[in-house]
Amino acid sequence: FLDLPTGPPLGVGGLPFETAEFDLAEGSVLALYTDGLVHTAGRDMDDGLTLLREALGGKNRPLEETCDGVLRGLLTDRPADDVALLLARTHGLAADQVATWDVPADPTFVAQARKLACDQLAAWQLHDLSFVTELIVSELVTNAIRYGDAPVQLRLIRDATLICEVSDSSSTAPHMRRARAFDEGGRGLLLVAQLSRRWGSRHTRTGKTIWAEQALPDETPVP
Repeated sequence: FLDLPTGPPLGVGGLPFETAEFDLAEGSVLALYTDGLVHTAGRDMDDGLTLLREALGGKNRPLEETCDGVLRGLLTDRPADDVALLLARTHGLAADQVATWDVPADPTFVAQARKLACDQLAAWQLHDLSFVTELIVSELVTNAIRYGDAPVQLRLIRDATLICEVSDSSSTAPHMRRARAFDEGGRGLLLVAQLSRRWGSRHTRTGKTIWAEQALPDETPVP
């Protein structure tokens, strides 16, 4: 069990919380759960945590099988509280699955960023994703140079999907809005949202990262 700072439950908005970072070995399994899983009217929290630890034992089991085992071992026929359990297994990426570039605070570099991304897609044999990736890279890099703070970094990740990330040292969260007919700007994130399968942002110790995810072509082998 990780030693975490006390804070509000995930999903409760409007309240401050602290973050914590841990180094995890490849293949580690994270279990996130609500207290309804371990605490019931006839069982105290410590006993429930002991049962949870035992139910999560064993290596290399499929996560679905592990989830089923945890629920069978801890839940009663009629749980008195809502229960949520999320399992995730960590895995590392090979060096040739990630491409990273430093972005100078110069708007003229945007064209070079598009070319670097397209060259990398060609090396990964993902030519069909070049057009959309160029647009995503152009919008995210432009926004980072214009509104973010240095240093700025562009990263492409080829895993089960293609992920484009742009990081900068500003903590200002991105804001998507619909531009009016005669507005010269304001369409960047809306365009990214429409072109990608999913997109989002996350805060880091040094700023923020905005990412956009695209599905790989059906015939593309997963590394």
